[in-house]
Amino acid sequence: MQEQLKRLKNSVFTGLGIGLLIPGILLSIVWYMMHRFAFLAKADLLLIGCIAANALLMHYFFKLNKENIGRGIISATFLWAFAFFFYKINR
Repeated sequence: MQEQLKRLKNSVFTGLGIGLLIPGILLSIVWYMMHRFAFLAKADLLLIGCIAANALLMHYFFKLNKENIGRGIISATFLWAFAFFFYKINR
């Protein structure tokens, strides 16, 4: 698995895709759980935790010297943060 990650093209668009996909999957799982279980209905911190998973990904790719992938992940993190901001305003 680590060899496959090392072979990834060092591109901002690759990082943007990774940064949008991984939190998107986590957010969909948490969203389902928030609507399925009543005690999690107000647990917005779980949503922030899903977005914060990008920090771990970014750190990992910076250690692999894939700076452009890390920059793409940072961009995706800002997009997710804006989405969360608008979610909180409209709620």
